[in-house]
Amino acid sequence: MILFFSCKQTFTPPAISSSRNYLVVEGVINNSNDSTIIKLNYTVNIASNATINPVLNATVVVESDENINYPLTELKNGKYFITNLSLDNSRKYRLSIKTNNNKQYYSDYVPVLNSPPIDSLYYTVSNNNINIISEVHDVTNTVQYYRWEYNETWIIHAAFFSYFKSNGDTVLARDLVNDNIYQCWSSDTSSTIVLNSTSKLKQTFLANNSITSFSLNSEKVANKYSILIKQYALSADAYIFWTNLKKNTEKLGGIFDPQPSQINGNIHCDTDPSEPVIGYISVGSVASKRIFIANQQLPPTVPNVPYSDCIVETRLYAYLLPGTGHTINQVNEYINYNKGAMFPQIPLVSITKPDGTILGFTATTQFCADCTLRGTNKKPNFWK
Repeated sequence: MILFFSCKQTFTPPAISSSRNYLVVEGVINNSNDSTIIKLNYTVNIASNATINPVLNATVVVESDENINYPLTELKNGKYFITNLSLDNSRKYRLSIKTNNNKQYYSDYVPVLNSPPIDSLYYTVSNNNINIISEVHDVTNTVQYYRWEYNETWIIHAAFFSYFKSNGDTVLARDLVNDNIYQCWSSDTSSTIVLNSTSKLKQTFLANNSITSFSLNSEKVANKYSILIKQYALSADAYIFWTNLKKNTEKLGGIFDPQPSQINGNIHCDTDPSEPVIGYISVGSVASKRIFIANQQLPPTVPNVPYSDCIVETRLYAYLLPGTGHTINQVNEYINYNKGAMFPQIPLVSITKPDGTILGFTATTQFCADCTLRGTNKKPNFWK
């Protein structure tokens, strides 16, 4: 045993310990009234504590093959944008990136490839799952490859309704119009790469195209749910890039899964041609469609909500400690954070005498009463 354990040594693969930071470019040059948003980041080591390394103060420009430039404006966290690009469909375009360390990157010139509209977007229910399905066809017969992204939004409720709040020193009636923390909207974006193609079909029509699915018991559909689909047209080369990226990021680890492979995009470092760059720039308009799903439209189920441990407790202004003859102010001790509450609870409803005198409040933890810990109580503009 001594010999066995003495022979064990920690091995750190070069790929993990490497100090190289490679450029990662995300985005599409959007030929429509919608914004073009390009995200620039550097890769981080697997062993690093950092999860994001944005590229700041870069110069990002959309360039045409006839030397017309469209500079992007820097937002924050490595995002650069331009709105209302109206590009000539007969020309080719590329992305130029110059970082603050004077490295120059270019994507290949690519033609404009506009997405056809989404014919329909609907849902089906099977095997206790909700399946989001789209259909599309291209009347021009020029688009054979597609990619989809989506944004989900749904209503969440806190476990209990709060009619009161503390300002730190005292408990006051809550403004139920502007400070309602019972109903919120939560959201998420697609985390997988969704692709499909008509290249092996006799017609350019995609039917029953699965975008995403989730459990019928999900909290997403406990009240009302909405999903916005964005559809991108791809060239054959772009489709190969996204397919390889999907294999490398989503289908590794199993014994029959594909082995990691080189991901070749269409972005290159002009300063150092040997430097890898991750990303693929396409040009074209984006089609989008949104649907809503109300809980009443679905088969009856019990939603999975994260409130199984939530309880309501009584907090009195004058609580008689059993067997002592002494009273304590539980409202200060558990609710008013300037008066001693270490982990302040949220007051729910008042406890009163028949004459209306308030004796105290029922209360619970913030997680159980404040939905803004998991979402926003500001209604989205698109919500209906």
